[in-house]
Amino acid sequence: MSKLSRATIIVDGVVQGVGFRYFVLRNANALGLKGYTKNLFTGEVLTEVEGEEGMIQELIKKLKVGPSHAYVKNCKVEWKEFQNEFKDFEVRY
Repeated sequence: MSKLSRATIIVDGVVQGVGFRYFVLRNANALGLKGYTKNLFTGEVLTEVEGEEGMIQELIKKLKVGPSHAYVKNCKVEWKEFQNEFKDFEVRY
């Protein structure tokens, strides 16, 4: 059985106004992950995600590249304990 985990991911660069949150949403749903993504006033995108650790690692790989119009400068990941907090994955405002 794979380990359930949680991660806080903060992506920096040209990540707002380029469809980044919807890119996160599509990929998180495809990987069966739960949580949310939202823009921060700092210009970064925050993603809080829970699910199988391997699937979260797959999502992180995708976020380091981003959608076609994004430029990802930095991707910070903080691993946490799984809390089973979310029912699905959503974009928050």
